[in-house]
Amino acid sequence: MIGLISATAAGAAARDRLAAAWPDRTRVYGGPVAGAVRAAFAECDRLVCFLATGAVVRLVAPLLHGKTDDPGVVCVDEAGRYAVSLLGGHGGGANELAREVGEVLGAEPVVTTATDAVGLPGLDTLGLPVEGDVAAVSRALLDGEAVALRAEVTWPLPPLPVAAEGAYTVRVTDRIVEPADGEAVLRPPTLVVGVGASKGAPVEEVLGLVEGALREAGLSAASVAELATVDAKAGEPGLVEAARRLGVPLVTHPAEALARVAVPNPSDAPLAAVGTPSVAEAAALVGGGELLVPKRKSAGSPAMATCAVVRRPGRGRLAVVGLGPGARDLLTPRARDELRRASVLVGLDQYVDQIRDLLRPGTRVLESGLGAEEERARTAVEEARRGQAVALIGSGDAGVYAMASPALAEASDDIDVIGVPGVTAALAAGALLGAPLGHDHVSISLSDLHTPWEVIERRVRAAAEADLVVTFYNPRSRGRDWQLPKALAVLAGHRAPATPVGIVRNASRADESVRLTTLAALDPATVDMMTVVTVGNTATRQIAGRMVTPRGYRWQEETR
Repeated sequence: MIGLISATAAGAAARDRLAAAWPDRTRVYGGPVAGAVRAAFAECDRLVCFLATGAVVRLVAPLLHGKTDDPGVVCVDEAGRYAVSLLGGHGGGANELAREVGEVLGAEPVVTTATDAVGLPGLDTLGLPVEGDVAAVSRALLDGEAVALRAEVTWPLPPLPVAAEGAYTVRVTDRIVEPADGEAVLRPPTLVVGVGASKGAPVEEVLGLVEGALREAGLSAASVAELATVDAKAGEPGLVEAARRLGVPLVTHPAEALARVAVPNPSDAPLAAVGTPSVAEAAALVGGGELLVPKRKSAGSPAMATCAVVRRPGRGRLAVVGLGPGARDLLTPRARDELRRASVLVGLDQYVDQIRDLLRPGTRVLESGLGAEEERARTAVEEARRGQAVALIGSGDAGVYAMASPALAEASDDIDVIGVPGVTAALAAGALLGAPLGHDHVSISLSDLHTPWEVIERRVRAAAEADLVVTFYNPRSRGRDWQLPKALAVLAGHRAPATPVGIVRNASRADESVRLTTLAALDPATVDMMTVVTVGNTATRQIAGRMVTPRGYRWQEETR
C-alpha cells in the first residue's frame, strides 16, 4: 500500500489526483502531518509526501531502521514539478515510484541513486535475492574496477560491465555459500521442490523435510522457485502454509501429467491414493531438469510427507521489440525497459544506431546490414538458448513485416519469448493523414522477394473487391518499379479516380513528408521504400485537408 500525506491545499489537490488514479494502491493519511507520517511509515511499504524534502527528512529520521526494512519515500513539491526519490530508492521501490508518480502528475522524477544515474542496474534491483558485499561490488562497478562474473548456474541477467577476472565478484549460484570479501551473491530461482503429503500433514513436518533436504544437499532456500505437487493436494493446509512461509507459490499438476514423468523411485501408494506412481519426484521433474535430491520421506512416524529437489536449467529470454517508426517519443516505455534489460541486442545496424544511447553499459551488440534477416533471427534465438537476456529489434511493430516471425519460426519452447508491440508505419502514417483507417483496412507488402507476385496480386484484388482501405508497405524500389502501378490498376478497377490516396515518407522522422492525392493523380515515381501508401475505400473522403474513412455511426447518418 502507498501512503499519501499532504499539508496544504495545493498538496492535497495533487494527492487527490494520485489517489484517484490509483484507488486500489493508495491510502490517504489526514490529520497532523507528523502523526500521519508516523502511521503511514508503520503501515505502508511506500509513501508519497507532498511536502518539502527537508520537512520529510526531519519527520522520518527518527523512524528509520535500515535499508532492508524502511519503506520507500517519494517527495513531491507544492507545484507538482518534481517527484524526488528520497529514501529506499532500490529496496523500497522509491525510484520506480517516483517515475510512476511523474507519469500521473506530469512531474519530473528525480533519482539520485548512483547506479541509476550512470545507467547501471543495481544488484538489488535484478529481482533476485542478493547477499554479501553488495555495496562494495556496486561501488567497484560504478568506479570501473574489474568485477568478475562467476555464474555457477545459467540465468538471464541484464548487462553488467564485468571482466573475466577481478578483485570483486558477482557470483550467481543456488548453493549455500559464504560470500567472500568483495563478493556479491545472486540467488536465481532455479530450484523446484516437489512435495507429497498425507492428509493432515503438519506444516512443521513439511517444512522440516524441505529445509533439511535443501540444507543437506548444500542448496539455498532463497533459490527455491516453487513447491510443486499433484492437483489433489492443492488445498492441503500443510503444503499451502509451507509454501507461504517459504515465500513461493504452490504449483499443482494433474495426476495424469505426473504419471507420464519417468522417475527413479515410483511407488504403489501414491498411485492408489491420487492416480500417479510418483508425486514428489514427478512434480519436481515435470518441467525438466536435473534431479539433485531424490525422493525422501519426513521423519514422522508414520512419515506424512515426501520431497524431491530438481534444478531446472536457466531459460534464456528473447524480447522481440518494436521500435516504432523512428521518433524517440513514439518508442514505448515497455520497449525502453526491454532495451535496458537485455544483455545482448541483435538488430539491423541502422536501427541499432537509433537506440544505441539507451543501452546500458556492458550490453553486447550484434548488428548486421540489410538482407541478413534470417541470420539475425537465428543469432537472437541461439543467444537466448545460451541463457542470455536478448532483445531483437525491428522498426514499427516487430511482428508486422519485421523480425518476430522469422525469430519465432526458429524458436522452440526452451526459451521464454516476450513480444513488445510498437507503433507501426501504417499507424504513424494514418495519424499524419487524418483517419484513413477508421473502418476495415488491410496492409499488403508489394515486395516479391519472399512472396510470389501472383500471390500479392491475388491479395490486392481481394482487398479491392472487399472495399477495404489498403496500406502498401515496400511499395517501390529501384529494382522493383512496376509492382505499385500494377497494384493501383487493380484497385482502380473497383474505385473511382477521385479516391483519396495518402503518401507518407519517413513518418515521424525529421525529414517526414505527407501528401494527399487521388488514385488517378498518384505518380508512382514519387514513391520509394521509405514511403507508405494508403489508398482509401469507396467511403473515404478528403475533409478539411485530411483523409477520413467514416466509421458509419448511425448518429452521423441521422444528422445528415
